[in-house]
Order: sequence, then C-alpha cells, then structure tokens
Amino acid sequence: MISVEALWLSTAPLDMRAGMDTALARVVAVFGAARPHHAYCFANRRADRMKVLVHDGIGIWLAARRLNAGKFVWPRDGSSTLTLSQPQFDALVLGLPWRRIGEAGVITVV
Repeated sequence: MISVEALWLSTAPLDMRAGMDTALARVVAVFGAARPHHAYCFANRRADRMKVLVHDGIGIWLAARRLNAGKFVWPRDGSSTLTLSQPQFDALVLGLPWRRIGEAGVITVV
C-alpha cells in the first residue's frame, strides 16, 4: 500500500502524453521538489483526464484516470498550486464538488 501524507493539485494543465520523466520534471518545476509520501495531481486542458504522480520514498508511481463523460472539477484561478485533504481528493476523483468538503469529509451547501 502506498502511503500518502500530502496531496497537491496543479492548476496548470499537463499534456497527457507526458510520461514519468516529464511529469516528474513538471512536479519539480511547479512544486520545487518531489517529496516522499506526497501525491501531485495534474489535469489536461479539457479536465477530462488526470494524472497523479506519487513519490513513495523509494521510487515514483504515475497513475492516470480518464472520464468517458463529464469533466473533473478543476480550478482555473491564478494560483499555480493547491493543497487537498484526503476527503477532497477522494471527491475530486469521483467528480464530486470537492471544494465544498469540510474537515469531517462532509459536503456543505453554499
């Protein structure tokens, strides 16, 4: 089992043809370094594909997810990175409104 202590989200799109080395170079450019037990999430320009790069302390894992319908709720504001909690990440992967999830994992109505 891969242990993840922190989840980071890049708001800048990533070319989904990017492999492990290109994704790792983007992590270093955007976040400064790939820290052990941290996960870094990227989406393509249309936000229908996502890649997650995880440093497990020994090596690097790269996972991809594609939606056949719909889009991931991906921020496009001016900041380049965001930190996510585990419940927010779980909601993001499922396509739920992850920005409205509080500390207890409960979705709040705005």
